[in-house]
Amino acid sequence: MSQRFLQIHTLTSYPGSLLNRDDAGFAKRLPFGGATRTRVSSQCLKRHWRTFMGEHSLAALGEPGSVRSRFTFEKLMVRPLIAGGVDEALARAVTRALMGELLGKSAKAKKEEEQEKQKEKPAKGAGKEKGDVVRTEQVTVLGRPEIEYLLGEARAICAGRPDPAKVEAAVKQKLGADGKKNLEALRRGAGLDAALFGRMVTGDILARCDAAVHVAHAFTVHEEAAESDYFSAVDELQRAEEDEHGSGHINSAELTSGLFYGYVVVDVPLLVSNLEGCERSDWPAADHTLAAEVVRSLVHMVATVSPGAKLGSTAPHAYAHLVLTEFGSAQPRTLANAFLRPVAERPDLLANTYEALRLHLAELDGMYGVPGPRQLAGLGPVQGLCQLLGLERPTALDPLARAAAARVLEP
Repeated sequence: MSQRFLQIHTLTSYPGSLLNRDDAGFAKRLPFGGATRTRVSSQCLKRHWRTFMGEHSLAALGEPGSVRSRFTFEKLMVRPLIAGGVDEALARAVTRALMGELLGKSAKAKKEEEQEKQKEKPAKGAGKEKGDVVRTEQVTVLGRPEIEYLLGEARAICAGRPDPAKVEAAVKQKLGADGKKNLEALRRGAGLDAALFGRMVTGDILARCDAAVHVAHAFTVHEEAAESDYFSAVDELQRAEEDEHGSGHINSAELTSGLFYGYVVVDVPLLVSNLEGCERSDWPAADHTLAAEVVRSLVHMVATVSPGAKLGSTAPHAYAHLVLTEFGSAQPRTLANAFLRPVAERPDLLANTYEALRLHLAELDGMYGVPGPRQLAGLGPVQGLCQLLGLERPTALDPLARAAAARVLEP
């Protein structure tokens, strides 16, 4: 039987960059082991993997994705209905009723709805009031198949020209007891990325998706390393004047550098369940083909897709120095504690990091045993790690990714 968990460990070095900023514009940080480290949040990493459009992207798998927005119902339901000839007031009323049926109505939403009913209808050509826009209070995640299904239902309801006072009743009748079943029957209805990274819903009709891919915040194996970058923008026309220096803007920004440890876990049974629509307990008998392709793509993206902040001024593009995969059925465990004591940066940061990882892994194996099959792709002095893992040499990334996918395919 396939192993239940795939763990992906990475070490990636970034020079002069600002990968992930906090609300004040500084690099995100994390105290760990008595020292402050530079950090990249899991949200940042997941977004870049979700939206990546190059080779080995999720989009290249040809499966529908999801839409994450507060304005999904406005832009992908109300506007297509109006473009199809539906009266605007009816389109908005039906969409609001559908939204309330799917997601439930909070007290705030009900109050706003009552306020909307009290408003006078704006004169033709006066433009929409801000309150007329159909939006959710929080960012919602809806799969493309779900959106298409709901748009079709909305069109059918509008075609019946329901009494404006009875729109909600018409929506309830249309969805009926079969509404939830029809949405559940949609193949990967929540979208491929929701099957991987999950979504939370508040209503009873849409299915909640638990994340099958768990992503830790990446952090530097050593203490933070930061520099204030002073810069100026030259005003080329002003500089032409003899009595002016030509500076049109002066500012400073933080730059950081570091060797980051990254950690990702794939819950294979849940991934298969989310993708194939089966119960988690039935995952061994389900089709594992798409799950295997997702894993192969994910290994590539984790190793090669960088957070894209300050692209134009820092070019923060880097590939991982090391990718270590582990399969097993025991609870996963991070290797972050190999760096609980900050790694010394001299005389060789990478060699010191590899040695810290090797020692920690050897101790874990001695105490808990080897969790399962391992593979390693790496640059630099990885001989010690290879020896510990019983490997003659590190492999290339693509064979490592294909081997991980093959294990997901195992019956």
